[in-house]
Amino acid sequence: MAQEAQKKTNFSTVVGHTNGLTKPSSLHSKPAASKKLVIKNFKDKPILPDNYTRDTWQKLHEAVNAIESSTSIKYNLEELYQAVENLCSYKVSHTLYKQLRQVCEDHMKAQIHQFGEYSLDSFLFLKKVNRCWKDHCRQMVSKLTYYFYIYIYIYIFFFFLILCRDMGLELFRNHVISDKLVQSKTIDGILKLIEQERSGEAVDRSLLRSLLGMLSDLQVYKDSFEVKFLEETNCLYAAEGQRLMQEREIPEYLHHVNRRLEEEVDRVITYLDHGTHKPLVACVEKQLLGEHLTAMLQKGLKNMLDENRIPELTLMYQLFSRVKGGQTILLQHWGEYIKSYGTGIVVNPEKDKDMVQELLEFKDKVDHIIEVCFQKNEKFVNTMKESFEAFINKRANKPAELIAKYVDSKLRAGNKEATDEELERFLDKIMIIFRFIHGKDVFEAFYKKDLAKRLLVGKSASVDSEKSMLSKLKHECGSAFTSKLEGMFKDMELSKDVMVQFKQYIQNHNDPGSIDLTVNILTMGYWPTYTPMDVHLTAEMVKLQEIFKTFYIGKHSGRRLQWQSTLGHAVLKAEFKEEKKELQVSLFQTLVLLMFNEGEEFSFEEIKMATGIEDNELRRTLQSLACGKARVLNKSPKSKDVEDGDKFCFNGDFKHKLYRIKINQIQMKETVEEQVNTTERVFQDRQYQIDAAIVRIMKMRKTLTHNLLVSELYNQLKFPVKPGDLKKRIESLIDRDYMERDKDNSKQYHYLA
Repeated sequence: MAQEAQKKTNFSTVVGHTNGLTKPSSLHSKPAASKKLVIKNFKDKPILPDNYTRDTWQKLHEAVNAIESSTSIKYNLEELYQAVENLCSYKVSHTLYKQLRQVCEDHMKAQIHQFGEYSLDSFLFLKKVNRCWKDHCRQMVSKLTYYFYIYIYIYIFFFFLILCRDMGLELFRNHVISDKLVQSKTIDGILKLIEQERSGEAVDRSLLRSLLGMLSDLQVYKDSFEVKFLEETNCLYAAEGQRLMQEREIPEYLHHVNRRLEEEVDRVITYLDHGTHKPLVACVEKQLLGEHLTAMLQKGLKNMLDENRIPELTLMYQLFSRVKGGQTILLQHWGEYIKSYGTGIVVNPEKDKDMVQELLEFKDKVDHIIEVCFQKNEKFVNTMKESFEAFINKRANKPAELIAKYVDSKLRAGNKEATDEELERFLDKIMIIFRFIHGKDVFEAFYKKDLAKRLLVGKSASVDSEKSMLSKLKHECGSAFTSKLEGMFKDMELSKDVMVQFKQYIQNHNDPGSIDLTVNILTMGYWPTYTPMDVHLTAEMVKLQEIFKTFYIGKHSGRRLQWQSTLGHAVLKAEFKEEKKELQVSLFQTLVLLMFNEGEEFSFEEIKMATGIEDNELRRTLQSLACGKARVLNKSPKSKDVEDGDKFCFNGDFKHKLYRIKINQIQMKETVEEQVNTTERVFQDRQYQIDAAIVRIMKMRKTLTHNLLVSELYNQLKFPVKPGDLKKRIESLIDRDYMERDKDNSKQYHYLA
């Protein structure tokens, strides 16, 4: 063998040899002349012995049969290796492969007969197919291992390794799985097992994984299985979707859909080919979701939102986001729900008392849903804002009025429901609602009126909160919107300085009197319009008024003072039989109570004549003193209402746990007439603003058509206005010669300088 191996190397050497580690003798002597290395080819190529190829194949054939029959190989592997090496060296490998393929093919053909038993049920048939496949794979591994030892040379190893594996798969595909009976029963059996699993039965998942892996390895998975599998999946979930939409409530249905999706994804992970994932999930989404989007929203969204079903709403958003067009249709119904629910709050007069509180709670609710369920999706945020603006302005002016009053109730003294921090958070929330209303001038009118009461009667819960609200309004609407409100605060500050000077002035007066007078100087343009009411003040009050007037006019010549008796209030010291009290009362209540220093009993008519208080105002005043919780007067006859002829006397037996008692100031409460007057003033102010805007636009443009003028007005005016109202104001300005119609075109206007 050594000589033959030397020949196989195809070169020979003509240099000296060394044995082991012994150096050539020439290395111990002086350097000799160098010798050349000459390489030459063998002159003759070695040949194989006769019958060597036939005898070698016979041994290999027996070895392959032993592998296929799972018996031991009687030949030494080294012997087989050397034989195959020699055959491959002499280019007989192609013939060897053809012979090997034929042996394997004959073996495969013999296997198909075991599947001809029609008595086998589906599951046993699948087990038999799987066992055949496993045996084949095991034999392939044995063969490949065998050939690994045989074809040790790198180029032969790779050639036969790939070739033999592909050959084995091809043979199994051609002679086993391509058989119509075997393939049909195998696919139907697999589909039946999956159907059973979908219906809740336990199945052999390892069998499914093996069989579907076989189809994938044989490259028939997609055409023979996947197409039919997806068709049956489509039919199954189409029927299931139709049935469950009728039988189940939407929250339960959503959980079912989610569970089905999770199950199908688990099947892909466990035994299906990963390429099936996308079409399979798309099929489930289409049949269980896509076909029922509108029906689900119509049937269940309102109830889920009404009941604040956060987990189910979150799931609905996640599922709808998986389907094309799902978010869009959810967005549409989301907006419709907000408009419908909000309209129910705003347009119903019976809910006016709780309107603002319900709006705030509703806004908190939808904000929470957007944040938690809808992942802060900007589209849902914008739709919410648009929907709020739409429904809150369906009832003109009233929401703006009620928001102003609600703020007043929170900022008024005596409100112990919230800390300063909570009050600040409330103001932030109310400003969000405020942004949605169109009639902001209506809000401003009512807010100014209520602010005046809080400032003048000292009823503000917190000056810091008042100024914080003012700052928020200024930031939202601009300085022009808050200029009058800021002027009211300035008046209150200036009034404090004036009163310090007045106290010093009156101390030098000959007869300062026993009344401690405090006066607030109000700039008429800043404050609400108050109807003057002349009443009969006591002589001491009149005298003190004149002293103050002399003092003020002396410092501010040219100014005119107008006393507002409706805004006056006082603290009276009262002596009852058992105790002394201080009564915090209005000026009208003061005038009535002071009468009982002069007499014990007076009729309604006598009080009216003595005080000069207007009839309705006097009835409310007497009602607060004789019919409220703190009854410092007794009324005869006893009743809740004050009628002509009623008589009143001082209640000397009055008792109260507090020393200073605040008598409810009924006259400070807003009447229907006051509401109407405030609203009318807003409308009147709007007319002035429209007129000013028209003149301003025409002065700049000189000539404009009606449509362009109206368009400009819509852009400039900050409150809602109807086309008919604009037309009236244009006609009014034409009548007053601010502008004129074109003689040839009635739809065109010219500015008159």
